[in-house]
Amino acid sequence: MSIVILTGAGISAESGLGTFRDKDGLWTRYDLEEVATPEGFARNPQLVVDFYNARRANCLAARPNAAHEALARLEAARPGEVVIVTQNVDDLHQRAGSQSVIQMHGALRSALCAACGHRWPAPDVMSLATACPSCGAARARPDVVWFGEIPYHMDEIADRVAACEIFVAIGTSGQVYPAAGLAAEARRAGAHCVELNLEASEISRVFHERRFGPASQVVPAWVETLLG
Repeated sequence: MSIVILTGAGISAESGLGTFRDKDGLWTRYDLEEVATPEGFARNPQLVVDFYNARRANCLAARPNAAHEALARLEAARPGEVVIVTQNVDDLHQRAGSQSVIQMHGALRSALCAACGHRWPAPDVMSLATACPSCGAARARPDVVWFGEIPYHMDEIADRVAACEIFVAIGTSGQVYPAAGLAAEARRAGAHCVELNLEASEISRVFHERRFGPASQVVPAWVETLLG
């Protein structure tokens, strides 16, 4: 059985990582045009680097919660059947033990050279003087997908969604595309679609099954129904 699991910021909220679009989310405290766009980086690269250094430190201090751990158990119990497509740039899925993780919006712990496109493990604290180990240019930027940029691995994600039998969305707002359109694509392809969320999302009507509550509770409970 092929299972695609889409995760958003809500799965990491109980680990202490902020969500984005709720009333206390990151975008209520920062101007996304300044810290999450190529234009913002061009205008004030130091502000952007400082913002992502703070997010990286927050990520490093966080720990996987019961929801991350439950998904890792599911993957271990169903080898080759489970893939996690995450909108999150943290590495909590991997630290919980998940092996098959596609990070469509990039990774906080990765650096990207704006000059040559090389990627390498980001230092805990990046600076504008950080040099690319491949070409030597001091053009390092966080390896995250900003607004206006194309998410990573979209062809692979589309293939996985088209072929899955179960599609699950966890902790997603249903407001950010193309991720928000994946559930509808899975449903059209014949998958059973499940929403696990703190509350109904903007796309709840797409799902056959909905369970609401904290991710640390509803995700392990759902995994147990599959594992019996």
